[in-house]
Amino acid sequence: MKYSNIEKGIFIKRPNRFIAHVLMDGREEIVHVKNTGRCKEILKEGATVLLEKASNPNRKTRYSLIAAYKDRLLINIDSQVPNDVIYNVLKEKRLAGFNQLLEVKKEITYKNSRFDLYFKGQRGEGFIEVKGVTLEEEGKAMFPDAPTERGRKHILEMIQAVEEGYQGYIFFLIQFQGAKYFTPNEKTDPEFARALRLAKEKGVKVLAYDSLVTENSISLNKEIPVIL
Repeated sequence: MKYSNIEKGIFIKRPNRFIAHVLMDGREEIVHVKNTGRCKEILKEGATVLLEKASNPNRKTRYSLIAAYKDRLLINIDSQVPNDVIYNVLKEKRLAGFNQLLEVKKEITYKNSRFDLYFKGQRGEGFIEVKGVTLEEEGKAMFPDAPTERGRKHILEMIQAVEEGYQGYIFFLIQFQGAKYFTPNEKTDPEFARALRLAKEKGVKVLAYDSLVTENSISLNKEIPVIL
């Protein structure tokens, strides 16, 4: 996925989940943050951030914060991107193990849950729940960066889907390059970690891929190990 009209700024502060104050060309600009997670280890005062200028001139905020440098590591924090990235590689049949799909759909309701993707192929049908990962610590990628009851619920309902004959995948898209491995953030959300381990035991497949991230793009890179 590519962005247009990208500009750089210096992060000042984030008064709430939705907006941040950024220094751009000597002026303080209030911008939209495209991620409601904490991102505290990324969005630090003085960090270089990347902003996409809105195409709508009447929008309340003129820019959206989409990425930031954590030291030298560029991390995309756009929470809308992971679903699109995975959807596109599935549609284009570029993902190993999914290159014979007949159908791919977004946002499919199953019982009380809405999974990110539905697929149908020659070997059956199933669901994929996509999680964007921005938390990095000494080379390891972790999720979540804050407790997520909603995330645990999705995992448990994916288990139900598998028990009823569907294929089920939890797909962690790491929004930076070079992670050594992925692991759930047990310290922050032990219930999510336990649910993920249970899902694997019940037949849900857990995948993690890192991304190629530039200042104006993000794309799927390669599979990395998952340690549960």
